[in-house]
Amino acid sequence: MTHRTWSIGELAAATGIAVKTLRYYSDSGLLPVTERSSGGHRRYGPEAWERIGLIRRLRELDTPIAAIARVASGEQAIGDLVQAELATVQEQLTQLRWREATLGALDGCADGERLRRLEILARVQRLPKARRSLTDHWYRELPSEMPKRRLDLMIAMLSPEPSHAPSPASALAYAEIHVLVSTPGFTRWTGDHAEEMRDAPAFYGEIDEAAALTAAAVRQGLRPGPGAAVNAFVSAHARARRESDTPAFRRFLHALVSRSSGFDPRLRRYWGLLDTVTGGLSLNMTAAHAWLTEGLRLSIAETEPGAEDSARGSTDGTRPPRMARPGSAA
Repeated sequence: MTHRTWSIGELAAATGIAVKTLRYYSDSGLLPVTERSSGGHRRYGPEAWERIGLIRRLRELDTPIAAIARVASGEQAIGDLVQAELATVQEQLTQLRWREATLGALDGCADGERLRRLEILARVQRLPKARRSLTDHWYRELPSEMPKRRLDLMIAMLSPEPSHAPSPASALAYAEIHVLVSTPGFTRWTGDHAEEMRDAPAFYGEIDEAAALTAAAVRQGLRPGPGAAVNAFVSAHARARRESDTPAFRRFLHALVSRSSGFDPRLRRYWGLLDTVTGGLSLNMTAAHAWLTEGLRLSIAETEPGAEDSARGSTDGTRPPRMARPGSAA
């Protein structure tokens, strides 16, 4: 073309875009008007051609007009727009995958079980809200004295982000977790934790060391036994209670942790469901607790001949055994 400016009709004829659509773009501020004719009609310059090309490409990606307007006005860079749109698409895909997993979990089961699954799966379709209900639960339940760094780690472990591509089994397990935490009395124990909490940061610092060593042993498939993990665990509790690491204290501590039996049965189920949700990537605290308990028993048997039977069956001690809250025993 040799024109320096074009009418809206000429732009429509050259681009194949309807006059009505171009007028909408112009009214929205997307097409800059260069001048007006003597009759008051809008005329468009070369920059309109560039703008139409940009609009057309972004509309091919189903980009909203409002987002294109922000780019056209310089309010938002194209790179930022791409990132925002990509995040939106990824969120939509996650929702679709969760719907697919939910339908898969409802398929092929008896009518009674299907109705039960439908009721609990409906709880977790709004993913941000569903995860927030889990994190809120654990913030209420975990000891308030727990150092923030450890508290955040425990919350992340106990309420993981929902998978972006769940299987029917993992979606159902995630829903079952919500059923468990809504059960009255879930993860509530009686017991005085004042002794361990007198210097909570120091106690949890040592417990963290024991937990890391135990996690490494469990993941490597090592058999329970005396060693660094058990020693760190005993040391944390002995220091917190102003006691010495003696065979007598180990018998007492073994009686205490044995009474918890790896936490409440519902919490053991919780960790099992977490394994399904995360694909086994998170440490199963029930397994870690059992490993430490058995390792502690064997350490008593090793250092005090004849004490194995006592360690296996004794429930007495100088203080009453107490149930352990998640994160305090391992």
